[in-house]
Amino acid sequence: MGGLVYYSSASGNTARFVARLGLAAGRIPVSPRDALPQPAAPYVLICPTYADGEGRGAVPKQVIRFLNDPARRGLLRGVIGSGNRNFGTAFALSARVIAAKCNVPVLYRFELAGDDNDLSRVRAGLEKFWGTECLTMA
Repeated sequence: MGGLVYYSSASGNTARFVARLGLAAGRIPVSPRDALPQPAAPYVLICPTYADGEGRGAVPKQVIRFLNDPARRGLLRGVIGSGNRNFGTAFALSARVIAAKCNVPVLYRFELAGDDNDLSRVRAGLEKFWGTECLTMA
């Protein structure tokens, strides 16, 4: 199975989701002073959304910094987004923005720290996604 990379702010919602997911994952640090992870294999990115009422600023600056590196961006295979449904069309907007800019699919969206249903769907979805990657990446 491929890797996971995620970003989580101080709220920790995404970090709690990833911890409960129980899969190895690299974390993009909150502080720009900290070193960014360097994935050595294809990965899926899990990213929360931080947007204003107009959808601006949806992708966290540290995630933009991480993806601005061509080597890291080249290994990205899909994105999972999180957010708050109270924000309507901006819900999990970061995943849609990243998917469009990096030409990868949005694999799933969940609210806040997710629930047990989200966890089982993401686990099963990732297993299926990575199991079929060799067929779709040739």
